[in-house]
Amino acid sequence: MKSCLKLVVFDCDGVLFDSKLANKEYYNFILKEAGRPPLTQEELEFVHMHSLPECLDYLFRDYPALRERAKEVAGSTPYENFFDYMIVEEGLEDFLSWAHTQFFLALCTNRTTSTVPLLKHFNLLNYFHLIRTALDFPKSDPRALKSILEYFKINPKEALYIGDSIIDERLALSCSVPLISYKNPYLKALKVVFHYRELKAFLVKNYIFGDGSLSL
Repeated sequence: MKSCLKLVVFDCDGVLFDSKLANKEYYNFILKEAGRPPLTQEELEFVHMHSLPECLDYLFRDYPALRERAKEVAGSTPYENFFDYMIVEEGLEDFLSWAHTQFFLALCTNRTTSTVPLLKHFNLLNYFHLIRTALDFPKSDPRALKSILEYFKINPKEALYIGDSIIDERLALSCSVPLISYKNPYLKALKVVFHYRELKAFLVKNYIFGDGSLSL
């Protein structure tokens, strides 16, 4: 029997975009200007999943004297300068064009002020009915996802969360929302998908949605 699906919530980095190179360039710029060495591989993995304040605290944990300078650099360096390093995931636009008339779409990201400019830059903003960033709640806080469910007045079992990291896994679990893992077979997920065609086929096969009357 097919389940009812009313809401799909997306992570941003690693799900909508391949942004690892952009994050590497952005944070290495901050590190260079603040006076510490480039990212290690472990640090790169961390900054790919966490919010800017969390990242700066982590990156300068051993360089406390440089932390204020790093915050100044981050505050004066628009992430927009690094958008050219971002790559939209293949098949995303076709999927969103179909999906945003079938069920509600929301974004839940650890990005902050760069979120809306990023979506505008790639002409994706209008596909989303709601956006939650780390300016609202970081994804380490269950309210990041709970507030989205409350906004749409939707039961967790009528939603899906699309994520690619252990942070996403923990968030979905904390809110009892089923997780679809994007390109990460190591997460505890309802399904692992590697392309948006695969995600669409899975939803069509397993869910009821799309009566053409989306309304709050």
